[in-house]
Amino acid sequence: MSNISRVEGTNSTIGKNSKFEGRFAIKGSIRIDGKFEGDVLIVDKVIIGPKGKVKTNIKASSVVVEGILIGNIEAQNRVLLLPTSKILGDIKTPELIIQNGTILEGRCTISHNSEEDARKLITSLYEED
Repeated sequence: MSNISRVEGTNSTIGKNSKFEGRFAIKGSIRIDGKFEGDVLIVDKVIIGPKGKVKTNIKASSVVVEGILIGNIEAQNRVLLLPTSKILGDIKTPELIIQNGTILEGRCTISHNSEEDARKLITSLYEED
């Protein structure tokens, strides 16, 4: 078990020999060391362990990825991609930390205002006199 899980406790876990399919919404945090497939995962915080395999879109306050994720991430606070992480999908968050060794294919949007389109904001700021 990684240091991340010891420091920041979770109140739900999908263990390494477990598989869950469907829609999952909880208050609190979840650690996934097994396999999760579904339409969407809605939680306060999600940790995908080094052996975790997830195929869904994630909406959370913060996300930590050590394993494999196929799907998009929308995080209100931050996303941390550790060296063993492999992600295929888009990320939208105000803070993104990518450690050396991460494999990521997708678009990243870093914006503190999730309501405003980053492209429109930047373009309008550039056009100002």
